[in-house]
Amino acid sequence: MTATTPPRVLTVAGSDSGGGAGIQADLKTMLALGVHGMSVIAAVTAQNSLGVQGYWELPAEAVRAQLDSVLGDIGAQAVKTGMLASPELVETVAERLGAYEAPVVVDPVGVSKHGDSLLAPEAVDTVRTRLLPVATVVTPNLWEVEQLTSVKVEDEDDLRRAADAILELGPAWALVKGGHLPGEPVDLLTDGTREYRFTAERLDNRHTHGTGCTLASAIASHLAMGEDVPGAVGKAKEYVTGAIRRGFPLGDGIGPVDHAWQWR
Repeated sequence: MTATTPPRVLTVAGSDSGGGAGIQADLKTMLALGVHGMSVIAAVTAQNSLGVQGYWELPAEAVRAQLDSVLGDIGAQAVKTGMLASPELVETVAERLGAYEAPVVVDPVGVSKHGDSLLAPEAVDTVRTRLLPVATVVTPNLWEVEQLTSVKVEDEDDLRRAADAILELGPAWALVKGGHLPGEPVDLLTDGTREYRFTAERLDNRHTHGTGCTLASAIASHLAMGEDVPGAVGKAKEYVTGAIRRGFPLGDGIGPVDHAWQWR
């Protein structure tokens, strides 16, 4: 009996030594959703529930070699990017993915859940000009929207203006995450013509480390399984809401979401 190869998804991101975000969250999400996860590690962090104590970028040639190794042999039906840290790494990843035919989900990671910077200030413009134009979907939170576009979102009415500013930078779709606004969480997805709003209940759980990584990886996983962008985002939101609901304490700070909530 011959086993069937599942859809393949590649994450290009940083490693989280605490296991709640980054590469670790990405691979857990992919396994939970039934795809084969692969990884290109762009940076290593010393990180726990209290914050990020330090990070170290890998050389660009190491990141390029990982990309060439995986995409040249195994291939991927979707790619997700996360922490890329420096202009050189952003440019390396954008150049390789721009020449590869698979949907790309960009989580434009700027800071950690604890407020620690994970992107050099001089890399922001490289994200704008090199990475976002190769993206199928970009998934910024409100702080990342402001960092990339200078648009400050103060209420739900500002979400479309923020999304349009992101689209001007070149991606096919923008998903602006409004979870930090007061009231019930609302995320807005648009390609400039079509618009979708995704709502969810606000859960009383402080253990939300890894939500951005998890959402982007879930979107990439569903794209790899053949969903269109609105369908992939809708299913990813359902998965992340369940994971937040079951987030658990870990260490003395903010715990992670539960990537295996469907199995427990």
